[in-house]
This record gives sequence, structure tokens and C-alpha cells, in this order.
Amino acid sequence: MKTKILLLALTHLLPLRAAPLDAEERRMGFVALSDGKSFAGWKQDGNWEIQDGAFARVRKGGQLIHEARTVPDDFELRFEWKVSKGCNSGVYYRPGQVEYQVLDDEFSPYAENPRQAAASLFFCMGPRQRATRPLGEWNTARIVCQGSVIEHWLNEERVISFDYTDPKWAKEVELLRIRGGDLTGRGGHFLLQDHGQDVSFRHLRLREIPRGEKVVPDPAFRPLPVPPAALAKEEARVRGMLEKAAKTAAPAKAAK
Repeated sequence: MKTKILLLALTHLLPLRAAPLDAEERRMGFVALSDGKSFAGWKQDGNWEIQDGAFARVRKGGQLIHEARTVPDDFELRFEWKVSKGCNSGVYYRPGQVEYQVLDDEFSPYAENPRQAAASLFFCMGPRQRATRPLGEWNTARIVCQGSVIEHWLNEERVISFDYTDPKWAKEVELLRIRGGDLTGRGGHFLLQDHGQDVSFRHLRLREIPRGEKVVPDPAFRPLPVPPAALAKEEARVRGMLEKAAKTAAPAKAAK
């Protein structure tokens, strides 16, 4: 018994490495995108480190980009994330501004707007509920995309599930378009965002969803409502984006 207790204690003290794929994930076709020991397949500018098997942003420098392969059209990405106090980060998974928001929902001002909260499709679609774990704990996440269906998961809760071609989501899709996001884009690379605060990611694994598998959006999905004060800020930001776009377009139009 004493030996067993000692072994458990020593195991607890050992650095954590990337968790291996379980039998179900191997059966489903997942592959690991990180080995927990190196940046093999990834590009960065020296501001990310490997800490206890995780990618950790520790200083200013820029994004961590997975260059080993482009993102499949239909895919499921699973990963874990942990934020520092007030942190704002994200995982970009399609070209342009298409982002799974990673956020400290308790202390970041972004969290007042569900469309900018943790697990949101940033500046587009808020989650149906808040599901983050306490600050300092690891959160589990999934991004599932098939055709025009997009799902975000947080701590085993499916918090976003919608078809972006459904007319009832036209307003949300237009918001993202104004910001510069195009949900119809394909290809590109996964990008882990450095937005100025420390953040960690680990156990990234990916599978391409086969043709015979169907992802059906939840017909009961409804995002959290945006409070009036947060909505006013969002509308002011949108006006600024539109004005900037108009000023940029004017010289180009005059030059023709």
C-alpha cells in the first residue's frame, strides 16, 4: 500500500505530457497535433513555450500557427485551454475572422456580450449558456464543422449549433462579415491567438469528418441574449467598422 501511495505521489509531481488518444478517438480517426514536447508542425516567434505538455504563451510576440497541414473542409478539433486573469485569446479555424473565443469570462470586459464570451463564434454567435470552469482550471473544447453547420462545445456542453445558411441567423452572419469573417471560406491553418495575455492550450487532436457521417444542428439552439448596454457598444463598433470600410473604398473607387 505504501509503495502504491508513493508511486501515485511521484506521478503527480511528474510534468504532464500530451494526453494520448483514447481508444474511441483512435477509432474515430483523430490524430494528435501536438506531442507535448516540441513545436513540431507549428510556427511561432519565440513567445510560446512548452510547459507541462502544453503550448503556453508567455510573452508578447504573435500567434502560434499549425503549418503541418491545412484545415479540412469538414472536421472536428478537440483541445483544452486555460486562461490567465482577464485573458482574451482564441482559436482561428477558417480563413479570416472565424474564431472560437477563449476568454476569462469572469474578469474580461468582453464577457458582457455573449457574442464575445468564451466559446462564442466571436462577433457572430453567442453560446446558449455559460459553461467555463473557475479561473486557473483547464476547460475542454470542441469545434465541429461540416458543410454549413458549425458547432462549438465547452466542457462537454454543446453551446453553439447552427447552420449559417439558415435565414434566421442572417443578422449574426452579417455581423461577422462586417468584421471581415467569411464562413464560406475553406482551407487555411489553425491559429492560436496571442492577444496580449498569457494563455495555454494542450491535447489538440483533429479528425476529418467522413462523408457518411452527418452533423445535424440542434433545432432548439438559441444564443444568450445580448444585454442592452453591451448591444449599444457592439452597434457603435459596427458603425466604426462600416465608416472605416467606406473611407477605404472611396479612393479605390475614385481611381477607376
